[in-house]
Amino acid sequence: MISDELLAAALKKNKALDEAALKNLLSEGKSSGRSLEDLIYDRNLIDEKLVAQAKSEILQVPVKLFQPNEEIDIKILTLVPEDAARQYKILAFGRDSQNLYIGMVHPEDTKAQEAVKFILSRQKNLNFKIYLITNSDLVRYLKNYQNLPDQLAKILQEFQQKYPKKLKTSASTTQLVDLEDSGGAIVEEAPIIKLLSTILTYAVRARASDVHVEPQRSRLRVRLRIDGILFSSIILPLEIYAPLISRVKILANLKIDETRIPQDGRFRTLVDGKQIDYRVSTLPAAFGEKVAIRVLDPSIGLKNIEELGLAGRNLDVLRLGLEKPFGMILISGPTGSGKSTTLYAILQKLNKDGVNIISLEDPVEYTMEGVNQSQVLPEIGYTFARGLRQIVRQDPDIILVGEIRDSETAGLAIHAALTGHIVLSTIHTNNAIGVVPRLIDMGVEPFLLPPALNLMVSQRLVRRLCPKCKKAIQAPVEFEPIIEEALKDLSETVRAKLNYKKPYTIYQAVGCSECKNKGFIGRVGMFEILTMSHNMEKIVMDRLPESELVEEAKKQGMINLRQDGIIKVLEGITSIEEVLKET
Repeated sequence: MISDELLAAALKKNKALDEAALKNLLSEGKSSGRSLEDLIYDRNLIDEKLVAQAKSEILQVPVKLFQPNEEIDIKILTLVPEDAARQYKILAFGRDSQNLYIGMVHPEDTKAQEAVKFILSRQKNLNFKIYLITNSDLVRYLKNYQNLPDQLAKILQEFQQKYPKKLKTSASTTQLVDLEDSGGAIVEEAPIIKLLSTILTYAVRARASDVHVEPQRSRLRVRLRIDGILFSSIILPLEIYAPLISRVKILANLKIDETRIPQDGRFRTLVDGKQIDYRVSTLPAAFGEKVAIRVLDPSIGLKNIEELGLAGRNLDVLRLGLEKPFGMILISGPTGSGKSTTLYAILQKLNKDGVNIISLEDPVEYTMEGVNQSQVLPEIGYTFARGLRQIVRQDPDIILVGEIRDSETAGLAIHAALTGHIVLSTIHTNNAIGVVPRLIDMGVEPFLLPPALNLMVSQRLVRRLCPKCKKAIQAPVEFEPIIEEALKDLSETVRAKLNYKKPYTIYQAVGCSECKNKGFIGRVGMFEILTMSHNMEKIVMDRLPESELVEEAKKQGMINLRQDGIIKVLEGITSIEEVLKET
């Protein structure tokens, strides 16, 4: 491997980083055991093309930089098996009559070199030329390997060869629910193991949040939830059902022979070098147990505040709220609106060596270094309320409560905020204004709210337009009044920073290979944030009607969910249909 000192010298020579920055990075690398290259990439300090150029000069290996629309012939790409390409970070991208062109992220890696020689030893009359490529280009072209249906066809063929009678037998409801007939021998056979591994790996690479395995009358349906929408991805023979469900249960440490009651479990595995947690839930249904698997990918679920979709006034207000030494920040919204993701982003911002952070979660979705995370277990009496009573004795500075569900938890959380703690939690309301009346309905005395509440946040999730294929169009006539109304009601301060005039330009989804022809990649949040101002204190203390809270929100210059969504539409982040669907 290239030494950190050699790489630092090359980067300094090319003026990619100054001497002081390199010295600090080298020092940190020695203390943490991490390479200079890793530290540069993690912090996004410079373009990775500059790092590739520096490595090229050291190794005397040419750099291959791919163009945005450059394609690789699938026949050439698959000359290097996908597993080897991912493990050794190598890529076949071109050939002529005598040579095969190989891209390598780490040409100096001896194991990668050996892998290339072994793979190409099977290619007669071909030499190979090595090029240095960037990691982002590698990731981009790895997506082009054979798709899921092709992989499943091979696995099912293998299954049929091993158990021809199983796939020839007609399906019946009895076979569906009788997992014992599958037996321990079948479930441990390679085809089923490979089948489940392929489905779960595909789910991670497709950025799915959930996998649904659903037995039906004559088939087994597997659906993936991607960007909030369920897609029927895979249809399998019904005979696969029993061994597949048994395999899931074995991994999640559930009872294989218990099919009458729901069960919950989880397991963890490595996919593409990332630790992925899978949360498993079974549910008895008419044709057998339905299984839902939540995919918890930290590279997707753990984001910083800026990545959530917070910008402008909303971002400024949240940052100011986080600077206060104590008080409560409540995130509201329906199930699946990204509340937990926002809480984790805030925790990452507050997570420092000098503070003691304790969380109560149901369940713990993502583990965070430096945070003491505790999972509540209501079935044994360990509830949010009971946990709150205990953790205030653990000398916390910051407390995260997964959800305020009842009056007891609400009262304890308010008390914790009043006694010098930062308290983060979620609550189910339709908007930010609804947080105050909801807490009062839970039995919290109004005079306790002004000193305890700092911020009330409400949010929704909308799909993010694919940046590669989105198309700019003039807003249709029927949408113009909606856009105008949203912009008109913005505060003068916010409106002054926007420069949108008729005819409005908006963007629509098209679809391309990058987004799998969906037109969208990922999701982004729409937010509204209300602060506890002096006027708000008076309204709460005097128990004035909710209409007064609405007027106060306008005076604060609060951007509501619809307005934040329309701004994102005009900025080309999402489509107007997505915003209207959620607001």
